[in-house]
Amino acid sequence: MKLIGNFFTELWLLFTEMSPYLLFGFLFAGILHIFMQKEKAGKMLNGNNVRSVMNATFLGIPLPLCSCGVIPAGLSFHKNGASKGATVSFLISTPQTGVDSVLVTYSLLGLPFAIIRPVVALVTGIFGGVTANIFTKKEQRVGTRKPVGMPEKKVTGKIKEVFVYGFYELIEDISKWLIIGLLLAALLAVAIPDDFFTQYVHLPWLNIFVVLLASVPLYVCATGSVPIAAVLLMKGLSPGAALVFLMAGPATNIATLTVLWKELGKKSTLIYLATIIGGAVFFGLLIDWLLPVSWFENFSGYGHHHFLPEWLGIASAILLIGLMANVHVQKLIHKFRMKYRKNNSLSMELKKYKVEGMTCKNCKAHVERGVSAVNGVTEAIADFETGELTVSGNNIDHDKIKHAVENSGYRYAGIQDKS
Repeated sequence: MKLIGNFFTELWLLFTEMSPYLLFGFLFAGILHIFMQKEKAGKMLNGNNVRSVMNATFLGIPLPLCSCGVIPAGLSFHKNGASKGATVSFLISTPQTGVDSVLVTYSLLGLPFAIIRPVVALVTGIFGGVTANIFTKKEQRVGTRKPVGMPEKKVTGKIKEVFVYGFYELIEDISKWLIIGLLLAALLAVAIPDDFFTQYVHLPWLNIFVVLLASVPLYVCATGSVPIAAVLLMKGLSPGAALVFLMAGPATNIATLTVLWKELGKKSTLIYLATIIGGAVFFGLLIDWLLPVSWFENFSGYGHHHFLPEWLGIASAILLIGLMANVHVQKLIHKFRMKYRKNNSLSMELKKYKVEGMTCKNCKAHVERGVSAVNGVTEAIADFETGELTVSGNNIDHDKIKHAVENSGYRYAGIQDKS
């Protein structure tokens, strides 16, 4: 019973420490996502040069996209003319960090890590992008289509979308992995002895090797990786090894590598993977060998500073729980509403399409949201395992479905069933 009590105590402490920074990060991410001109951003990535690589890196660092969510965005840029180097740069730098994860990093790991993470993402993103441009120069091509513009919305509509994206869509995307990260962190906090790494895995390079071995195939979002790293640091993990986990965990997983191998080719995928692994090891060893340990001991660990009042952490945690619950309630309401409409419509059309590039539930949600917004569509159901998109509604326009799929960042592969 004591272990269970300690588990929930650790879980609550982590959650209340993170929540105020998460909420602010979600708000800022919503502003960035809605007010950023995506077509202009896409044009900035054209060209097989250093400028496009740097633009891609600076664009990717603040975006709150995980390694699965970044795939459709990066491939969409590539389809619109971005070089392979710019695409690789974007795919490397984006999942390592974001406004939400930087704020959470500051709350749990302190200022040094909050500065180091985006700096490392910047350096590795530029290095990987330039390398990809050099080795894939003969493979470069011009984009085959232009971005499909959406009607300009009023400021009031955009403000509403900021809150919808930041406090609904983004929470829907990362809540599962955030909860998994918190639960795993709390479990590690009560299960691992406080001197585990200093007693059994005490060499910095051995710390790094063990963490790297676990991180590359693992999936964890940039924000969800922070509480795990915070707990491991408190158990004696070296700061450099913690950075390796923060880099390699969010930026690599089997699903990402499979899609990149198919879409960008062998060279770009190997450069992507080598840059992340090499960068993680290089900067991890650099931190352990050159930076004072006191920098991280003085800051790291949740509860290490209380610039924010305790009541704000508790209130933020309760609000965040409510927002997460709202996501699931709305999904249930939508499911029953669509079922009711389907059962009560006599002239409903049913069309099936093939969509390529979906790798996870987040991809499925992106496609469904994009297609559901098309006029005449009553319901859109995507299956990321088979690549099938089922659309029901009245007077379905195939061109609009195609544009909605491509605007979501995936490949439209035609009508699968015309019956």
